[in-house]
Amino acid sequence: MSRWKRITVFLAIMGPGIITANIDNDASGITTYSVAGARFGYTLLWTLIPTTIALVVIQEMVARMGAVTGKGLSDLIRENHGVKSAFFMMIALFIANFGTTVANFAGWAASMEILGLSKYIMVPFGAVAIWILVTKGNYRTLEIILLFACLIYFGYVISGFMAKPDWNEVFRKTLIPEIKLNSEYVYLSIAIIGTTITPWMQFYLQSSIAEKGIKKEDYSASRLDVIIGCSITDIIAFFIIVTCATTLFPAGIRINEAHEAAFALQPLAGNFASLVFAISLANASLLGAIIVPLATAYYICEAMGWERGVNKSFRDAPQFMWIYTVLIVAAPLLVLIPGALLVTLMVLSAVVNGMLLPFVLIYAISLVNNKRLMGEYVNSRCYNYIAWGTIIVIITLTVFLVITYFAPQDRHEMNENANIAPAGQSSGLNLDYALVYNSNIADGGLNGKNN
Repeated sequence: MSRWKRITVFLAIMGPGIITANIDNDASGITTYSVAGARFGYTLLWTLIPTTIALVVIQEMVARMGAVTGKGLSDLIRENHGVKSAFFMMIALFIANFGTTVANFAGWAASMEILGLSKYIMVPFGAVAIWILVTKGNYRTLEIILLFACLIYFGYVISGFMAKPDWNEVFRKTLIPEIKLNSEYVYLSIAIIGTTITPWMQFYLQSSIAEKGIKKEDYSASRLDVIIGCSITDIIAFFIIVTCATTLFPAGIRINEAHEAAFALQPLAGNFASLVFAISLANASLLGAIIVPLATAYYICEAMGWERGVNKSFRDAPQFMWIYTVLIVAAPLLVLIPGALLVTLMVLSAVVNGMLLPFVLIYAISLVNNKRLMGEYVNSRCYNYIAWGTIIVIITLTVFLVITYFAPQDRHEMNENANIAPAGQSSGLNLDYALVYNSNIADGGLNGKNN
């Protein structure tokens, strides 16, 4: 195949891998990276290297299953592990993804207010716009819009350079780990891992590859799409940490949410850097609000054997469209209700995600190693080592965080060391915020307080 033909094939295949990985940098993810940079400077940059390797391996694995089988992950779980297993997992994931959708609309609301726009106007506007895009459009149109929107993430790269970091120090901290035996450092390290590898990503990526009709013959192009997407998402994470580490950390400014970083950057890095950071947060939040409900509709309909797909109409796929509609209507309403228990919902969703991720990955590994399904495309031994290693690490960290949270002495130490003061609250790491820390193993991010 000639070089130009390979490029043409790649451009036709490109999309699912880049979109899925980039949109994982949603409002809660950006918050996690911002807080990490503001609290510990460049010290946590090294965590992005092993995280990227694990992300590439896992995403490549589920993408390969989509190309070889032509089915989504929920489909395969239902067919190979039974309807009951699929049903209960889908119920839990629905709860988890609803909380994530609320977090993304909360991020959209906060970024709009930074830009001087009322959330009571912009949240409904954003919800209606993305509902029309998904329910009235088609897959190809949606994919093109999402790919162009992913370019806005590079606003964080611009902010990073405008902050004028010491690049020698940046790369030294990236390549040479500096471990701190500090509870807050441990929580943020885990948060960075958790906000990068989430359950919904695995379902959405495989479903989108199946809907796009990518075949195993074209899988080399799809694999490149996945690798590029995973690399870009952690490059963006790198620059978010660098921006906050260069500007906020030396000034001793502590933040709890991404929109606070945008405000804090204004006097330190200039109005333009602050504006770029805020616009990028708005973009990330809205993209997350599109994809997470879409992933939810995909995997529930696959698990139940219902018709699904962006190319379908309400008449062709009523369950798919109504699940998406319910999420897009309910999440913004909660964000706009004064005094709504947003943090409780976000914490619950993140905890559920944390518990489910190991099971999702175990199902994925068992399926990708099934020769009846995958033939010659089963995992190599090296892939299995990395995938199982990731699962073991996640399970170990989950147990560790549960034990440390419920141990009174450790909780007291965390409260004393963190000195976090969410908006409208006194200083100190409260229960909800601590749980958000803990739950970052799967749906990461410090979802923050948007009451």
